[in-house]
Amino acid sequence: MGKEKNPRRVADNEALAKSKMLRTSPQKLNLVAAMIRGKKVDKALADLTFSKKRISADVKKCLQSAIANAENNHGLDVDELVVAEAWVGKNLVMKRGRPRARGRFGKIMKPFSELTIKVRQIEEQA
Repeated sequence: MGKEKNPRRVADNEALAKSKMLRTSPQKLNLVAAMIRGKKVDKALADLTFSKKRISADVKKCLQSAIANAENNHGLDVDELVVAEAWVGKNLVMKRGRPRARGRFGKIMKPFSELTIKVRQIEEQA
């Protein structure tokens, strides 16, 4: 008996990786995600390695995870992988504050984000 196997959420030539609780705003994270969309994975890794953005190290870690998922779990060829999609979502926001003049209170919002990267295997055109 037992349960049936869950269907795959992505196509047969795709793999997915997700990072949650990244300590940056979704707007800033989307700038880095836009930098790698549509590129081959080796070029995207090089761009993230030499990026000056602080969050690019976490994005690189997520991309490496997606590449490892593609190779180990789905048997895809690493040399033919392309970053098909990279999208950003909101996560929780820590609310902090600071006392201000005349009895007021300055709100400090500390947002968190989540990142999903989908890589796809494409065949080389000869």
